[in-house]
Amino acid sequence: MADTVESGHHFDIKKLSFIGILVSLGIVFGDIGTSPLYVMKAIVNARESGSTMPFNEYIEGALSCIIWTLTLQTTIKYVIIALRADNKGEGGILALFSLVKNLKKGWLYLIAIIGAAALIADGVITPSLTVMSAIEGLEIYNPHTPVVPITIGILIVIFVVQQFGTSFIGKFFGPVMVIWFLVLGGLGLSHLSENFEILRSFNPYYAYKLISNSPSAIVILGAVFLCTTGAEALYSDLGHCGAKNIRVSWAFVKIMLILNYLGQGAWLLTNYNKPGFSVINPFFGIMEEWMVIPGVIMATAAAIIASQALITGSFTIFSEAMSLNLWPNQKIDYPSGVKGQMYIPRINWGLLLFCIVVVLHFRESGKMEAAYGLSITVTMLMTTVLLVYWLLKRRVNKIFILVFALVYMAIELGFFSANVIKFMEGGWITVVLAGSIGICMYAWYNGRSIKTKFIKFIKLENYIPIIKDMKLDETIPKYATNLAYLSRAKRNDEIESKIIYSIIKKQPKRADHYFILTITNQEDPYTFKYAVDEVLPGTIYKINFMLGFKIDRRINDYFDMVLRDMMADGTIPSRSSHPSLRAHNIPPDLKYVIIDNTYINDILLTVKEKIILNIYNFVKYIGSDDFKAWGVTSHNVVVESAPMTEDCVGKSRIEQCEYKRHNS
Repeated sequence: MADTVESGHHFDIKKLSFIGILVSLGIVFGDIGTSPLYVMKAIVNARESGSTMPFNEYIEGALSCIIWTLTLQTTIKYVIIALRADNKGEGGILALFSLVKNLKKGWLYLIAIIGAAALIADGVITPSLTVMSAIEGLEIYNPHTPVVPITIGILIVIFVVQQFGTSFIGKFFGPVMVIWFLVLGGLGLSHLSENFEILRSFNPYYAYKLISNSPSAIVILGAVFLCTTGAEALYSDLGHCGAKNIRVSWAFVKIMLILNYLGQGAWLLTNYNKPGFSVINPFFGIMEEWMVIPGVIMATAAAIIASQALITGSFTIFSEAMSLNLWPNQKIDYPSGVKGQMYIPRINWGLLLFCIVVVLHFRESGKMEAAYGLSITVTMLMTTVLLVYWLLKRRVNKIFILVFALVYMAIELGFFSANVIKFMEGGWITVVLAGSIGICMYAWYNGRSIKTKFIKFIKLENYIPIIKDMKLDETIPKYATNLAYLSRAKRNDEIESKIIYSIIKKQPKRADHYFILTITNQEDPYTFKYAVDEVLPGTIYKINFMLGFKIDRRINDYFDMVLRDMMADGTIPSRSSHPSLRAHNIPPDLKYVIIDNTYINDILLTVKEKIILNIYNFVKYIGSDDFKAWGVTSHNVVVESAPMTEDCVGKSRIEQCEYKRHNS
């Protein structure tokens, strides 16, 4: 899909354009663009009080780590390599999983689940951290600024406006972020003259010297890693902006970020002996006093944009997870009428709740850094694993693959070690949040497989004569003119026995036309097609919807289109079968029957399967009912129950003792 609409702009994502670059700056780099708010502060706090390393060597080494982390991790891994791993223009860890899931590596779905769950956890930590870091700048003027209430208030506003869409305010994201990055670069450049020796940080030797000589190197790496936390979001937004626009805009962003970090470093070297130095965030320290308030306003705006990007990204992840059978179907709205502006109500309010809990628990941005770094490190590790398999699938030189795997596994395991040591300081929140989401995804994926194992699929052709006779049997009241069932049968000639049970046994359902609706998930994210198979002429039709993982499952709307096509070509009547209604051109009625499986004999399940199904049933309540998730209005839906199997498997046959008959 080449043409896209984002923040009210129409442009071809395959082409490099001014609009494309502007939109990229507005939605792709919000996360990584707000990292200067807290990275240098975290690095200063990571230095041990009794460290023997001179302060200037410490700062130069830390800055060298930042520069080369941005180069190796963001530029080379994501901008140069990962952006090539696009699924028909779409990026992100679940799109990457879609590219490699056919390699017959049954465990790869676990990698995708872990990475996606950690990225969702990042979608909770990022808004909390960035907004709070910006508001904390006001403490320079008033140490008693109520940071926590203000942060929660801003977060509530951000999440509340999601239901109305952000198309209008999204038009300003690009220009605001351009100003933000220019301010970052300008502030940094203005302080370079204070200490030109800071430019030695470009030499990777200083990074090596810091890591090898500092006893707290592992803690320092945890702080340094925060500079590249937006790299995964950069890859996820590939489908919104296109690789060319992201690459060009990244060159500008990287220059501005490095200039700002260098300026903060120069300011630190000039002011580290002054009173009150330790309580000032270097980001606000490089500002003139008159600029602090405008700086806080600008930082807050950038934080809101970064939060918006992460929230939208979370909606996208859940939408893709639904299509990959990793999450239950949920109702998706498009408040702006724009595909990229999706809104999932339950996910939105759940994220807000978790954000408020995080803010109330930590109360300071500095205490959130451990949780923040740990979540995104896990995602990056999982992306590296999937990229290795993608490179293998592309038949790239195995020596290059080996070097890539060794280098990035070493880098990211190092960063993971640096963040995991802060588990008790806040990292546990990430583990709990991501772990809970990951367990739910695992249970949903495997629970579906367990239930499918007990679903009996039968040959539809064996029941065609019965349905044909039912249609002519007027002693059976007509149930509907058009009757539709949703099926998950993968073979075209099969159908679930529960559907036949519903049509023939539970309550005979006579109809003029029976429709069996199925969905076939496609690797191409924007596949949007259907096929009709006429099983019994004029009576039974199988409709197969071939949908990409970026297409929502609004089956009601799509089936309405199919019915109109079939009416237009005369396959089915366009008017009611009842004479009184047909005379007034009333269209035929339609009814959906959705069957809910209610029983599996516990004897047939292992302990593990019982646990998985219990979690599966819990997760099911998080999702929407099938008819809501598929856009089917409740007025023409009947929900029925059916046993998972009609066989008495595992049950002992009761023995008859005596049969008495009494004469009247």
